[in-house]
Amino acid sequence: MKIFTHLFFSFTEYKSLKKLKVLRLNQVFTNGSIPLLLKLVEAFPSVKTFYLLGNYLNKTMATQDQELHVWSNVEEIFLDGSYLNNNILQSIGVFTSLKTLSLRNCGLMGSLPNQGWCDLRNLKGLDINGNALKGILPYCMGNLTSLLELDISNNQFTGNLTPLANLSSLRFVSVSRNHLQISMPFLSLANLPNLKFLLADENKIVMEYNSFHTSIPKFQLNIISLSECITDKGLSLQPPKFLYYQYDLRYVDLSYNNFSGTVPLWLLENNTKLENLFLLGNSFTGPLLLPHLFHPKVSLIDISENKLQGQISTNICSTFPNLELLVLSKNAFEGNIPPCLSGMNTLSFLDLSDNHLFGRVPEELIMRSSLEVLRLSNNNLSGKIVPLMFNTKELSNLYLDGNNFAGEIPDIDVSTTDFSHSSLVDIDLSNNSFNGKLPRWIGNISHLKRLALSNNHFEGSIPMEFCNLFELEFLEVSQNNLSGSIPYCFNPPYLRHVHVKRNKLSGPLTLTFNSSSLVTLDLRGNNLTGNIPKWIGTFSALSVLLLKDNHLDGGIPVQLCKLYSLSIIDLSGNMFSGPIPSCLGNLTLAMKKDKSLIHDGQYGIGIPDDASTYTVMIMLKTRRYPDSYMEEWIEFTTKSVSYSYGGDILEYMSGIDLSCNRLTGQIPLELGNLSEIRSLNLSHNKLIGVIPSSFSKLKQIESLDLSYNNLTGRIPIQLVELNFLEVFSVAHNNLSGSTPDPKAQFGTFNESSYEGNPLLCGPPLQNKCSKTESPLTVPTTTDNEGEGSFMDTYVFCVSFLVSYVIVLLGIFVVLYINPYWRQAWFSFIESCITTFRYSIVGNFLELYIFRRCA
Repeated sequence: MKIFTHLFFSFTEYKSLKKLKVLRLNQVFTNGSIPLLLKLVEAFPSVKTFYLLGNYLNKTMATQDQELHVWSNVEEIFLDGSYLNNNILQSIGVFTSLKTLSLRNCGLMGSLPNQGWCDLRNLKGLDINGNALKGILPYCMGNLTSLLELDISNNQFTGNLTPLANLSSLRFVSVSRNHLQISMPFLSLANLPNLKFLLADENKIVMEYNSFHTSIPKFQLNIISLSECITDKGLSLQPPKFLYYQYDLRYVDLSYNNFSGTVPLWLLENNTKLENLFLLGNSFTGPLLLPHLFHPKVSLIDISENKLQGQISTNICSTFPNLELLVLSKNAFEGNIPPCLSGMNTLSFLDLSDNHLFGRVPEELIMRSSLEVLRLSNNNLSGKIVPLMFNTKELSNLYLDGNNFAGEIPDIDVSTTDFSHSSLVDIDLSNNSFNGKLPRWIGNISHLKRLALSNNHFEGSIPMEFCNLFELEFLEVSQNNLSGSIPYCFNPPYLRHVHVKRNKLSGPLTLTFNSSSLVTLDLRGNNLTGNIPKWIGTFSALSVLLLKDNHLDGGIPVQLCKLYSLSIIDLSGNMFSGPIPSCLGNLTLAMKKDKSLIHDGQYGIGIPDDASTYTVMIMLKTRRYPDSYMEEWIEFTTKSVSYSYGGDILEYMSGIDLSCNRLTGQIPLELGNLSEIRSLNLSHNKLIGVIPSSFSKLKQIESLDLSYNNLTGRIPIQLVELNFLEVFSVAHNNLSGSTPDPKAQFGTFNESSYEGNPLLCGPPLQNKCSKTESPLTVPTTTDNEGEGSFMDTYVFCVSFLVSYVIVLLGIFVVLYINPYWRQAWFSFIESCITTFRYSIVGNFLELYIFRRCA
């Protein structure tokens, strides 16, 4: 409020500014600032455009309708990112001169009302992108006869586009990412002669056969984006026929729609001004037969993720001489890389990955001046790598992974070769057959951010020159034959992900990484020795710690508990001893946004300022391709299987694996606080005690393995509440009592989950429970379900012995004090002995007489 008051009094001193047309008051208002806002409007009656971005105006439009007349001359209102009430759309009808209304990302919910906003007959631009509006489009939208630009994308609208059918002035329509039914051939919009921009991605395509309407629309589009639409299951579609009658297209996106047949290159033949063509993610087949016509306007072609075969046509360069971006990845192309691509001076992005190309990579293709991104991953390319290929001015991203490159990468004299002008940011040579030592000259590529050399045959130590890679963020040198230790000077300040697994690194863990930035540390499958140093607690951003299959020993340091970003811990296959720190239960294991190298491809275009063809094309095109194709993947064993996690799945994964060590003591009750954990493995240790009933709070857990320990007592019956549990094992312990009721998830576990516990009984085991072994009802407040079997037996024995001794002492005391009871007791004993004696004599005489008679 102080900020706003200051602004108000500053403005009032300048009321003489009668010609003020635009007023920006972003992130100023809070709820209750209505009077000040109205006074500002009154103070500046000449203002036509208000920018009120990021404000809290929930009550402004909902409760002050009687005072909104002061806004009647306003022509443009931008409330993007403000917190609004749906009533704004009902009360805004008094803005009779309003021409532009932008309510992007304002938290609007429910359906569009049938009154208020539909009376804005002068409205030319309406943007309600990024809200939570739902329901069908109201028919009163037909009143907006002056509307030129409409963006209702990123909502939850249903129904069709019929309410737009008579808005003949419309030229820009964006309805992407809703649940609308887009009829083919766009019958609802066929009579809009001025329509130039149509964005309808991620809706549902509905085919209308035998329609009485004409299939030739009145509009001539410049841009159409119709990607990732839902079709009827099993329906194989052809590209929309109405596109046959479009002759002015510049931008076409028909991606991920399961379109089949041959590639619709007639789009190029019919539209000589076409610049960008996106056909990726369909089912187009056959060879790529290019048109014979010369197409100098085409700058971008992406036909990746289809089923195209044959060789890449050698006339592609002459057909598209000004091509800037070419993506033909994930098809079945074979043969050599067309040599003519090396001579294209405009080509900056080339992706031919995931095909069956073979032969060598032309050196000229990499060393030419204009190419910035070259992706040839996962083909059958071969040959040797020349170091000078990495010393180019323009090339920033080089991906040669997944091929048949072999041999040593020769080292060069860096004193005579200047790498200072190299622009390389990404180098990926992984999954090839390189051998020899890691090239030291890589340390001179000063701007390198991501380096992947994994799954080759490199040997020797990591070069000291790698310490010069100050901008390095991602290092992947796993699955080689590297030895020695990581250089002590290797401490890039921005390093986030380190993967050095399955090498031959030895020695203790040393402090070589910057503690403030490291997110992933993967040193599995080496020969590391010693313990985990206490300075591990300074790695404040560490989220993934993988030290599996080394020779580490000592205790698990409590400093790990200080790493509140930790969500995946794998210390299995070592020689750790001592107890499990109870403070591990304090870890949140929540989803981490920085755990993987996710490159966000989402976008919301909105209405551009001038809605020009060029502006819209730039906005659509820039969201397509990431800055890097490097991916963060980690291996983690859960459900008895080793899985690879990457991308969004890695963000959600959490787990702790301490198996195959020498851990002792009891399982800490505090581990039950790990409510977000999905996998917990404590098997193959020397743990004792009972299974904590607090494990029933692990509501997200999918895999729980406590096998091969010395656990005793009962299995807590509360574990049946774990509804997501898929793998459960307590095999080979000393558990007793009955198994949990075979219901819910526990009805899916077989005998192997419980075997090796001789005192366990009940299904699915063959050992049947007696009545005395039936499950007991244990109060939910009990801390340790299962300790009753051992503790009850112990208490019973002690109680019986004490009671027996007390009874005997009581009898002796009474007999000693009272002579009458003493005499009676002796008489009772004497009569018992006499009776017993006569009974024996009688039995003997009976036996004798019986034998004589016989």
